[in-house]
Amino acid sequence: MNNLTKMKINKPANEVFEAFVDPSKIGNFWFSSSSERWEQGKTITLRYDEYNAQGDIDIIEIEEHKKIVFRWGANGEGHIVTITLKESDHSSTTIEVNEEGFIQNDDELIPQLIDNKEGWVFMLTCLKGYLEFGVNQLRGGLVKD
Repeated sequence: MNNLTKMKINKPANEVFEAFVDPSKIGNFWFSSSSERWEQGKTITLRYDEYNAQGDIDIIEIEEHKKIVFRWGANGEGHIVTITLKESDHSSTTIEVNEEGFIQNDDELIPQLIDNKEGWVFMLTCLKGYLEFGVNQLRGGLVKD
């Protein structure tokens, strides 16, 4: 089972793509830091300073300015996330985040999907604020128990 989230960003696809893969930019809207530039075949360490947490993702596929596919979760298992960028003109991009790997018969499926959707909407909102308006302090605003 998967969970799809979409948002329009009023920036060209190359700028949206670079916000994810460039370690100097990702801290402005999503994780506090990224260990290196995202490239196919690499394992990237991501850190959330606010939660004193870090974890690795495996970059499965990169299509420059169009798609990023990675796996995250324990021991190389877990969910596959596909970020697709569809540039409608040279000034706007629809970004789709599709996360796969939810277990359909899990008793906690609905709460997991809701929590997951909230996380992606928050990240995309922070991305929009960063790229369109230069706001880079929203990322740390989400408070989890």
